[in-house]
Amino acid sequence: MENDKEKETAEFYERLKVELDNSNTWPAEYLYKFIMPSVNDNVERVEKAFDNLGAVIKTTKSKTGKFTSVSVDVTMHSADEVISKYKEVSTIEGIVSL
Repeated sequence: MENDKEKETAEFYERLKVELDNSNTWPAEYLYKFIMPSVNDNVERVEKAFDNLGAVIKTTKSKTGKFTSVSVDVTMHSADEVISKYKEVSTIEGIVSL
């Protein structure tokens, strides 16, 4: 049986899928935004997740340099594909999806 956190996560992605399908005609341009600690290979891992997709990736460090924001503008072909990328990068320690 799933724990509460896993259930909440699954419900969130189900709602997101419905919202994405209602507001987009696929394929569609999608803008991902993330904030993460500026440590280790965090930014490189995000870039690798979108490698070979023709994504335009912009990064900006915070004033103190402790955090980095990453914007990824990419053409996605379905809500499931969008969600799959969110799940893929969610394994990066400290990442926050906006």
